[in-house]
Amino acid sequence: MLFKVLGFVAIAVLIQLALGFGLTLSQSPKDLSKDLSEDGGLVFVDLVARGAADPLPLEPVAMRDGWQMPVRRLAAQDKPLLVLIHGSGWHGQQFDRLAKALEGRAEVLAPDLRGHGATPQRRGDIDHIPQFEEDLADLIAHYRKPGQRLVVAGHSSGGGLALRFAAGPEAQGVDHVILMAPFLKYNAPTTRANSGGWAHVLKRRMIGLSILNMMQIRALNHLPVIQFAMPRAVLEGSMGHTATTACSYRLNTGYAPRSDYKGDIAALPDFTVIVGDKDEAFFADQYKPLMAPLNPRGRYVIVDGQNHLGVVDAPKTLQQIEKVLDGL
Repeated sequence: MLFKVLGFVAIAVLIQLALGFGLTLSQSPKDLSKDLSEDGGLVFVDLVARGAADPLPLEPVAMRDGWQMPVRRLAAQDKPLLVLIHGSGWHGQQFDRLAKALEGRAEVLAPDLRGHGATPQRRGDIDHIPQFEEDLADLIAHYRKPGQRLVVAGHSSGGGLALRFAAGPEAQGVDHVILMAPFLKYNAPTTRANSGGWAHVLKRRMIGLSILNMMQIRALNHLPVIQFAMPRAVLEGSMGHTATTACSYRLNTGYAPRSDYKGDIAALPDFTVIVGDKDEAFFADQYKPLMAPLNPRGRYVIVDGQNHLGVVDAPKTLQQIEKVLDGL
């Protein structure tokens, strides 16, 4: 009887392995170059134009593995520490205008996450799934002074990472989380199909790698599972070399809330959600119905006339962030 049971278990494991490897290897990234439009589903051209003028300087900060994280910093005496986490495809320069508007109100940090920007280490990839959280913890530990209040803010995938970090084991007493049009999960009611045309997900590969990871097999986690329709005008422009057009399984997984994203939401400290009513990637009116029953500590702000990228620099967004900082 025991041998029969062991046989059934072995067969089940082999089936799972075959399914995981089969799905993973049955799909490869596609050539998006012929399909690229001027906006790629999101109006990136305006974002690049805003960031190209008078960019903030970068300073390196050593992470625990020795990698030097590029960080834009605006110092402020006796003010809260505000960490701004950029979204997928771009880098911390996304926040230059917002950071300058907040000068003197907070000590502002806008890093280029590992795998992104002009010096990515390995573009579109990290070493292991929790590494973004570890990097954020190292960044905060490097700058935070004793007793300094901490606000972690993120846009889009950066909002998903802000949520993941603040609800996870690396969080270091986060006082407030600001989520600007945050990615919660592909199956969350807030998410439009393919994020409004911006994201091309290799679904079979994603499922296959998820199966393998459940079996503790991580050797293929470096494979790309998502591609972005970065506009042709950006890729062919002066900042095209700083764009990230695909992400590995481990980077993509670590850039979002955990599988139990509702548990991450429930674990948040005080938080503010800010989203434009014209958002192309997410449904602005679905955040509060989803999140409020899970966590009563949130505020929800819908910004009239703003799309997914434009919400970052909207005057109302600045006002809301100032309100958070003044209330600490």
